[in-house]
Amino acid sequence: MRIPRLIVQEYLQGLGLPGLVGIALLVLALVYAAAGLLPGWRSVEQLNQQTRDAGEYLAKVQAGSVAAPVVPQRELEDFRRKLPAQPQATVAIDRIYALAAQEHITLARGEYALGVDPNTHLARYQILLPVKGSYPQLRRFLHALLGELPAVVVEDVEFQRKRIADTDLTGRIRMTLYLSRS
Repeated sequence: MRIPRLIVQEYLQGLGLPGLVGIALLVLALVYAAAGLLPGWRSVEQLNQQTRDAGEYLAKVQAGSVAAPVVPQRELEDFRRKLPAQPQATVAIDRIYALAAQEHITLARGEYALGVDPNTHLARYQILLPVKGSYPQLRRFLHALLGELPAVVVEDVEFQRKRIADTDLTGRIRMTLYLSRS
């Protein structure tokens, strides 16, 4: 149904200036509601959905069907609990020598220094081991060392061959064994 233009003009003249200002304010309010309030209403709906999802997740955690989220502080505490205790340093060092014996690597007498890491407050055993063996043996030893003793950090590896024809390498491995101080 089409409204004739003349009828609209007569109606607007009947309203006068206050009526036109009122219509303009009404149109402005509708535009504001559409442009300003609609996105806010959508974000409120999203927050309500997130709240419902969080409630469902919490119920699953309490029921035991889903594992609880790991808090960074808890991760650090779990990491420290998994480290060997400071009195167990000799067991870890014995394990290093046992791994070297499995690969038939000669370990000369090493240098050991016990200290405390100022950043993490963990005990650290700095170990410098002179080694002698073939390259595959030394590589398997390092791989086994890192696999079996995750608290060990290999800091430096230095190998050298006296002559090109030699199959055995001599060198040094500098590592740090981190220990909990409990």
